[in-house]
Amino acid sequence: MTLPPFATAAEIAAAVKAGTVTARAVVEDVLDRIETVDRAVNAYSEVTAERALVQADAVDAACAAGRGGPLAGVPFAVKNLCDLTGLTTIAGAAITRDDPPAAADADLVTALEAAGAVCLGALHMGEFAYDFTGENAHYGACRNPHDPNRMTGGSSSGSGAATAAGIAPISVGSDTNGSLRVPASLCGVFSLKPTYGRLSRGGTYPFVDSLDHLGPLARTSEDLALAYEALAATASSRDHAWAHHAVEPALPLAGPPARVGVLRGWFEDNASSEALDRRDRALAAFEDTTDMTIEGAAEGRAAAYLVTNAESSEFHLPRLRSDAAAFDPDTRDRFLAGALLPAAWVARAQRVRRWWLDKVMEAFAATNVDVLLVPATPFTAPAIGQKTLTIAGREVPLRPNLGLLAQPFSCIGLPVVTVPVFEPGELPLGMQLVARPWREATALRAAGQLEAAGFTAHAPVAIAEALRRVA
Repeated sequence: MTLPPFATAAEIAAAVKAGTVTARAVVEDVLDRIETVDRAVNAYSEVTAERALVQADAVDAACAAGRGGPLAGVPFAVKNLCDLTGLTTIAGAAITRDDPPAAADADLVTALEAAGAVCLGALHMGEFAYDFTGENAHYGACRNPHDPNRMTGGSSSGSGAATAAGIAPISVGSDTNGSLRVPASLCGVFSLKPTYGRLSRGGTYPFVDSLDHLGPLARTSEDLALAYEALAATASSRDHAWAHHAVEPALPLAGPPARVGVLRGWFEDNASSEALDRRDRALAAFEDTTDMTIEGAAEGRAAAYLVTNAESSEFHLPRLRSDAAAFDPDTRDRFLAGALLPAAWVARAQRVRRWWLDKVMEAFAATNVDVLLVPATPFTAPAIGQKTLTIAGREVPLRPNLGLLAQPFSCIGLPVVTVPVFEPGELPLGMQLVARPWREATALRAAGQLEAAGFTAHAPVAIAEALRRVA
C-alpha cells in the first residue's frame, strides 16, 4: 500500500499501526518527495535521511510489538533553531555555522519521537528568527508552495512551506511576534501558538526570552491537535506555570459550537479588503458571534516591538561587537537599534503589556466569548523582493508589517490557532482564533468547527501535479 502525497498525520499513524504500510515506506516516500519538491521551495536546511530511516525501523518494530504511538510513522521536521543531535543549530544565521554540534535533541523533538513520529531534518528560517518574510540573506528565499514567486512569511518559513507542500505532514516552529501565524496564513496551513510557557523551549536557540513560544503546524485541525498533545506531554524546562494548568485533552475536536468575538476597530482598520472578506467567510461558519472593539491593540503591538528589540539585542551584543559584518545587514541594524533603547522605554513597555492583557481579559469576561477572531495577516503573500505594503491608505515597510495583526497577541502570551481560509486557485490567508490562557483545546475545537465548514489546507496545485507525475 502507498499513501497519497498529502495523507494526513492521522491517516499515516492509523495505517502504520494497522500494518497496512510501514513507517520505513512512509519515510522513504517523503524523502523522495523532498528531492522532487524542495528544489523549488527551499524549505529544508538539512535533511537527516539516515537518522529518519533508523527511527522508522524502530517505529515498525514497536508497532509489531503492539506499542505504536499516536504519531506512529508520521514524518516531521523542525525549524533550525531546534537542536538535533550531531547537527549545528544555525538559527538561520551564517555566524553560527562553526558552533559545536548539538549534544542532544530539543525537548520537543524528543516528545514527538516518543509519540512515534520520525524526524526528517531542520527547516529554513529567518536569521535569528527576526523576520516576517521568509527571505534569508545567507540561504536564499523560502518560496511559497502556492506561488514560488511569493513569500512564505517568517520566521518559521520552512515550517510553513514544508507542511503546505506535503514534505512534512507536521512541523515545529517558533512564534515571538507572529512567526508561526504569518507563514501559516500565507502558506495555507494550520498552526498553534500555545500559551506562553505551555511547551518546553529546552534545546532551542533563543530570540526574546519573555516572548518566545514554540508550537506545531499541520494540514488539518486534527493533526494539529495530535501534535500538540504529544508536545504537551513534555514538561517545560524553563517555565513551570504549566504545572498549575493541566493540559485539557484536545481530541476529539467535537464540542459545543464556539461563541466567537469578532474584533473590529484597529484590527479592521489595518486589514485589507481581501482579509476582511476572508474573515466574513469564516464568520459564516459560526452561529453565535459578537462584535467587539478592544482599545489598546496599537499600544500592545508597540510594547511587543520594544521588548523584542531590547531583549534580542542584549543577547546578540557580544557577537555584534566581535563580528557585525557576518549578520544580515537588516537584522544587524535592528539589533543595534535595540541596544540603544532607553531603559525607561523598555520598563514602560512591560507595564503596557500587563495593561493590554488586562484589557483583553476584561473583554473576554464581559462578553463570555470562547475565542476572538481576527485575520492573521493584513494581506495574502506578497512577491519575493517586495519592500512596501499599503495599509489603510498608508505605504509602510513590508518586513515589520506582515505581522501587524499578530503582534498584539504576542506580548500577552495567549493561545492562538491559525486556520486557512481560501479556495483552490486563491492565495491563502488565515484567521487567528485567540483563546483565554491555557485554553488551547478551546481554540482547537473552534478551528475544527471552521474546518468542518470547508476551510482546509488545499494542496498547492503545481506541487500536487508534480507529485502526481512522479508517482
